[in-house]
Amino acid sequence: MTPTRALTSLACLSLVNVLVGACTGGEMLSTTTGTDTSYEPSESGGPGSASASASASATVTATDTTPGTTLTGDTDPTGGPEPTGGVETTGGSETETSGGGETDGPMCEDALKRCDYEFTYPDNGEISVEVMGDYADDGWTNGRAMETDGRQWSVSIDLPWDTQVQYKLRINGDMWIPDPGNPNTVDDGFGGFNSLLEGLTCDPWTCDPEVPDGPGPIGTFDWRDSVIYFVFVDRFNNGDESNDDPIGVEFEADWQGGDWAGITAKIEEDYFGELGINTLWLSVPMDNTNESGLGLGGDTHEYSAYHGYWPQNFETTEEHFGTMEELKALIDAAHAKELKVIVDYAMNHVHSSSSVFADNPDWFWANDNGNGGNCICGDGCSWDDNVEAKKCWFTGYLPDFNFTKKEARDFSVDNAIWWIEQTGIDGFRLDAVKHIEDQWMLDLRARVNAEIEPVTEEHFYMVGETYTGDRNLIKYYVKPTMLDGQFDFPLRMKVAENLIMRQGTMSDLAGFMDGNDDFYGGWSVMSTFIGNHDIPRVIHLAEDTPLWGSPWDGGKDKSWEGTPGLPAGMSAFERMATGFTLLLTTPGAPLIYYGDEIGLPGAGDPDNRRFMQWDGYSGGQEYLFDHVARLLELRAKYEVTRRGTRKGLSANTDTMAFEMSGDGESLFVVLNRGDSPASVGGLPGGSYTDELTGDQIEGPSVMVPARGSRVLVAN
Repeated sequence: MTPTRALTSLACLSLVNVLVGACTGGEMLSTTTGTDTSYEPSESGGPGSASASASASATVTATDTTPGTTLTGDTDPTGGPEPTGGVETTGGSETETSGGGETDGPMCEDALKRCDYEFTYPDNGEISVEVMGDYADDGWTNGRAMETDGRQWSVSIDLPWDTQVQYKLRINGDMWIPDPGNPNTVDDGFGGFNSLLEGLTCDPWTCDPEVPDGPGPIGTFDWRDSVIYFVFVDRFNNGDESNDDPIGVEFEADWQGGDWAGITAKIEEDYFGELGINTLWLSVPMDNTNESGLGLGGDTHEYSAYHGYWPQNFETTEEHFGTMEELKALIDAAHAKELKVIVDYAMNHVHSSSSVFADNPDWFWANDNGNGGNCICGDGCSWDDNVEAKKCWFTGYLPDFNFTKKEARDFSVDNAIWWIEQTGIDGFRLDAVKHIEDQWMLDLRARVNAEIEPVTEEHFYMVGETYTGDRNLIKYYVKPTMLDGQFDFPLRMKVAENLIMRQGTMSDLAGFMDGNDDFYGGWSVMSTFIGNHDIPRVIHLAEDTPLWGSPWDGGKDKSWEGTPGLPAGMSAFERMATGFTLLLTTPGAPLIYYGDEIGLPGAGDPDNRRFMQWDGYSGGQEYLFDHVARLLELRAKYEVTRRGTRKGLSANTDTMAFEMSGDGESLFVVLNRGDSPASVGGLPGGSYTDELTGDQIEGPSVMVPARGSRVLVAN
């Protein structure tokens, strides 16, 4: 691919979130989000947990002579300036302002609600004034033009409900400035500032018919029904020994022979169907380097690229996995079994041996922190700083794409579209989202909507990975113009902490879930999970004495020496089964990491990526597999587990109960993390069938076995 002209000069820098209009030749430069967050470093040296730290808004009072946004009253320090018309801006709480306690807005989900907001600027003889910002998909590229009455420029824009808006004014088509009438600003990542409006709510509101009120505008498959199984290709099943070719590093970090032929064999054996899976997530399919590299965070072991995250050749398949024909055969076999297929797509970086880096060095950030040192994430630059996280290299051999360069962004998005068109996949799992410029995701979603979905007539699911405990940061990317959902790390950590590790109380977990159920928007399809490839195997958190003290611990202390074995007895498997009961009876697209259905053991990377066990199961492993399979039977049978509304019924130190209901159907879930049987109350009176065991039980209180659960349906 021949690169186009790189950016060489910028007359002005602007924006946030999505994109900047550079003042030279129409080039565009993307920047970072304005989310104010503070992060805790992870135990493993990579991205860790985080907590939001929202800054208070300043006070703004409008006058007839002050230029800028028309405001009435003061800003609410938790919510932002009030728009014209007396709209309450209380940072997310819907305030009724019409008489008699009635709301005046039409009925629609929050994701569809819009608040009319007037922007103004004094007329000083300008030719044109536009509002550029992230209030719309194209807001940074196609601003909303103001009109003048000779004294003042103005325009009214429908702003999304309860959503931060960052913007600038573009004067005469080439000068970008913050709104002088709005003192609330945020760093634009390039030494300047964007104006900031905190999340606005209003009454009355309007409803935007063009925003999809669901996981996708088209298609016969509802992604709320998805159950995802992460097939870590190299460690799953070896179906073709001719492509086994380890590079000579230690066994645990080398290629071990798993391939697409092996997955196809398991599809045809109906392993996934028997378990109850309907969606496969495959490792990155593109060709990776055959060079070795040191691990992250001071890890002195050499690794191969068996995981797929060191891409080298972007339109070639990974030879250890198979050919393009074999990948297509896998996808065809999956579709024949009514399995959807999503693939991991790593867009943040390339391996230093890639010709893309050699031929286009200006497409990548320099490994330079500007202070005489490297810009390695966690070493010279921050994993979590808004600006540095977009620029830092994960390690010295992984050059980081600079997606503020349109040529680089176009190359990458073109490649993502190419993989969709070549393979017929149904979705992407997008890696390291917080390290990517927003415009990359905006471009990809727009291209998918325009080029892929009209052909397939199915919604293309995109789920992101943002490894953090900051729910606001995760939520930022979950919108119709970007991602359908993200992996719900905060929920996973609470389930692990309170239920599986038995820290805190089940009341703590119930309270968290009450605030989390609708946090990401009613249309989103978040992926819930209790295990993945970046954390230790969850079976060890479920042991009588958990091997680690924090659910965020990366388990690296035991990843090479003192690696854990399969727990003896039943207790760890019972606790893990109870965790799966919670996961698989509540909405989202639940993820099962390969081997978690049998409690596969393992510490941190690479030990959490042992080869899949296919025989010789212990009694605990057989129990866990059967429990998960039964839960997935019930999930398919009862729609409320996938699309219903959850209502908490009771919770205490060791137990909790909740109801899933919708469309005249109800189902009751009771959990006991304790080591003794417990009576769990809060249910309606009457008789019930436990769908897990067939037991007949009388409410309103029911006995739940130690480390057990019940899924109850009224008789």
